Amino acid sequence: MISRKYLYLIALAREKHFGRAAAASHISPSTLSAAIRDIEVELGVAVVNRGRSFAGLTREGQCVVEHAIRLAATAEGLRQELRSLCEALTGHLTLGVIPTALTVVASLTAAFARHHPQVNLEVRSLGTNEILKRMQQFDLDAGIMYVESGLQQQLFTVPLWDESHVFLCPLDSELANRETITWYEATHTPLCLLTSDMQNRKMIDAIFSQLGYSAEPSLETNSIISMLAHVSAGGWSAILPQNVLELIGVPAGVKVLALTEPNFSSQTGLVVAGREPWPPLLKALIQTAKQMAVSPI
Repeated sequence: MISRKYLYLIALAREKHFGRAAAASHISPSTLSAAIRDIEVELGVAVVNRGRSFAGLTREGQCVVEHAIRLAATAEGLRQELRSLCEALTGHLTLGVIPTALTVVASLTAAFARHHPQVNLEVRSLGTNEILKRMQQFDLDAGIMYVESGLQQQLFTVPLWDESHVFLCPLDSELANRETITWYEATHTPLCLLTSDMQNRKMIDAIFSQLGYSAEPSLETNSIISMLAHVSAGGWSAILPQNVLELIGVPAGVKVLALTEPNFSSQTGLVVAGREPWPPLLKALIQTAKQMAVSPI
């Protein structure tokens, strides 16, 4: 098991402030300072740059934090394993989910909750790069993102669903009497798209680029709900994965058209760090994901 003082150091590295780290650890600032000094005496190195306020970790301190994070994750895995031997799974599972999967991921979390009702789930809306970063820092247990991104990072991946993109426009648009629209035609409408840092937007830009087109949206946002609201209010059209609408339905005042030429699909899945053996909670989540059929949407 990991000594509590190293958990205080992890909190300090995360909060970057003695007062906030102490509050997050439910201890006094003086207790936190004493724990840091104890670590430095024990290891014979300075772990914190001294100043009137927190001035960052030393190079040695960063090394200590990285090892402490791994030890903390291992200790939590041991506690979960021991609990699973004598009782139902309990604990907390945190998922980082790309915005375009925030609605459909409910099919996974609901299935998991039915089998493990005593586990608390936390779903965070994050971009792909942030998910990858926080998984490395053990701040996330798993991620939901495009399978291609997980393969590039050599993560363990469970494909969950295939998705195609659709075009959304206001009902009062002249396009609303159609059932399909080409990607090229879509560039000639006032588009609302995700911001350029989002993986889904990069995929859309790549499709346009391959076809020799370019998309110049008149409105960008990092929120799917904001996109749907702007199309519903009129004045903009949007391109989104169809699965966004599967559970929440089509907003009022919006028409959905199939996107053609080309017909494009991508795959989204569960990704976890390839560090077996996984803790019981993560193993249970992987098992639930494997039981979900991968089918075109």
